[in-house]
Amino acid sequence: MNKPENNQKQLTSEQKEELFQTLQTRFEKNMNRHERLEWARVQMKLESDPGKLWSLSEMERTGGEPDVVAYDSETDEYIFYDCAAESPKGRRSLCYDREALQSRKEYRPEDSAIEAAAAMGINILNEDQYHELQKLGKFDMKTSTWLETPAAIRELGGAIFGDRRYEHVFIYHNGAQSYYAARGFRGALRV
Repeated sequence: MNKPENNQKQLTSEQKEELFQTLQTRFEKNMNRHERLEWARVQMKLESDPGKLWSLSEMERTGGEPDVVAYDSETDEYIFYDCAAESPKGRRSLCYDREALQSRKEYRPEDSAIEAAAAMGINILNEDQYHELQKLGKFDMKTSTWLETPAAIRELGGAIFGDRRYEHVFIYHNGAQSYYAARGFRGALRV
């Protein structure tokens, strides 16, 4: 998918059509992620919120393969997560947040996970969401994913990330300023 060429965070009609087709195909192929939900209702919600649609296009453009994973009946919102098998390719080699990025004296990465997610209009997954995602399939078997870090850990300079190895989901810690070619972030979006 091509990157939108304007700063308005809006998609052209052609980009919308392409994105809807991609999302619908993925939705129908992975019904185990959202049993009893109907694509037509999801698309109606998306059509009424161009900003959220733009965020989904950014998730798709950067390799996240977003899909519906739940419906919140209290807020009438569909919940999308990045469902790519591995951490999205277009969002790797990032440290955790701006503070971590600025603390690096040399070899700074291009961006941080928290800043990049905010620019896309999404939130990175927290630990509970990551465990929910892992119940839907096997993710991050070769990569890892930064997770929203509790303030107490972040205040001490750390950040957490998760992956799946040996048929088990692990949550680890690392210095927030670290970054690796195989570590990125996954997003969540409510529509």
